[in-house]
Amino acid sequence: MDDGRLPALVALRTRGSYMPCRSVDPPVTFPAWCTCVTGVNPGRHGIFDFTEQAQGDYAIRFLNSTHRRVPALWNILSDAGKRVCVLGVPGTYPPEPVNGVMVAGFDSPVATSIDRSFVHPPELYERVRAWRFADFQEHDIGEGWHAMALERLLNKIDDKSRIAVELFQSEPWDFFMVVFGESDTVSHHFWSFHDPNSPRHQPGYEQAICNVYERLDRAVARLIECAGEDVTVAVCSDHGFGGAGTGVVHINNWLAARGHLSFMPARESILKRAALTLTPQRARGALFRRFQGMATRAESHSRFAGIDFTRTRAWSDELNYFPSVRVNLKGREPDGQIARADYDAFCDDLCAEMESWDVVSRARRREDVYDGPYIDRAPDIILKLALEDGYSHSCIRSRVGPAFRRLQPHEFLGGKERGMTGNHRPKGVLFLSKPTPCGAACLEDIAPTVLSELGVAGPRMDGTSLLDEYVEISETALSGMARPAGYSADQEREIEGRLRALGYFE
Repeated sequence: MDDGRLPALVALRTRGSYMPCRSVDPPVTFPAWCTCVTGVNPGRHGIFDFTEQAQGDYAIRFLNSTHRRVPALWNILSDAGKRVCVLGVPGTYPPEPVNGVMVAGFDSPVATSIDRSFVHPPELYERVRAWRFADFQEHDIGEGWHAMALERLLNKIDDKSRIAVELFQSEPWDFFMVVFGESDTVSHHFWSFHDPNSPRHQPGYEQAICNVYERLDRAVARLIECAGEDVTVAVCSDHGFGGAGTGVVHINNWLAARGHLSFMPARESILKRAALTLTPQRARGALFRRFQGMATRAESHSRFAGIDFTRTRAWSDELNYFPSVRVNLKGREPDGQIARADYDAFCDDLCAEMESWDVVSRARRREDVYDGPYIDRAPDIILKLALEDGYSHSCIRSRVGPAFRRLQPHEFLGGKERGMTGNHRPKGVLFLSKPTPCGAACLEDIAPTVLSELGVAGPRMDGTSLLDEYVEISETALSGMARPAGYSADQEREIEGRLRALGYFE
């Protein structure tokens, strides 16, 4: 902005307000956007990640919009008779029957682009069919990848901007929301080019992040022009970004070295990893369909492969974006090793033990991070990894070797699950086209701000309005809310295959 490269955002800052906006803890995409549109923390809306651990099993299940347990802005506004248009918000598949239009976010069970199943109403599909998500793999990064990725990111912004403007102009909406995820993708993979001080810095694409932000600024300008002066505009991010260093953390290796975890014989672990990571991407779907039972189990247990739970007291999913530890609790897990009577003391002791590890700056029990009836869906212990000279370590899976190591130069370009060059940070940004006395915000403040600006009362929220007073009501009709409904086996295989291509799982 200070270099004059983002004039639309500068104009918003001059016209209204600009402030830091705190994300959820840790700053994870799904729960962050759910918090943004509900005004409550994950302990109340029930979404902590793309997946959650299946009850009574060492397995995961994929979450969708029906697992969100509180109303979102579009539910409340639809019930109040307001017209809404919601485009590309993560955590919205399947689309809800809103009073208006919804194109679901990237958790939908398709590979790279939308189909009719996540457009409401379905007859809108032909107008929005060019809406695309990550249409390239983010896991294996080789020669020519960055040039291809940057071109596609810029093209996707143009496509989404065109669709958004056309829909914006189609009728006088009361509420219009669109999410552009390209700033996230480019920051994950181009940070080391952008930042000359990065310990992983390489020349080549120094302007890539700025180019994406300039293209996004143009999209913001077009939407603001369509909106006119009498429409309140907000621009917010679900989290911030920063550079990644060369440190790699293997949490399960640390737990094993401290006697809390035991691995199975290497051969079994290697076979499971090979089935999930060495099979060519295009062949996985056919193999999954042919060996459905085995494939489903391999998918569900991909995070747990190689762990001997009969001799394990605690383990980690080792997710780079969500470092955490789960306790193998008797009566909850099939091979639980920690008695319920010992659970509290074990968690407290393990938190203290982990904070003695210099790569962990903080280890907290989940009830100290979240508040609400659904905190039992979160991992038992939430970790915050330490920064090294301002750069974050990468949490990557390993079944052998040390608990901490350094990336070698040939690994610097990384990829998701292989140490990306940029990682999430807890402080994002918020622009408002109106002045506010507040100097800072959090994601919980967005929903009550929208409702207060539209004069619509809603349920109790954790956040407060940054503009006018928010009117709270004790109950609200949830006509748009669906009962929790899991994905089919075929849908789960498609989702995991696509998220694995994006690098979320190994």
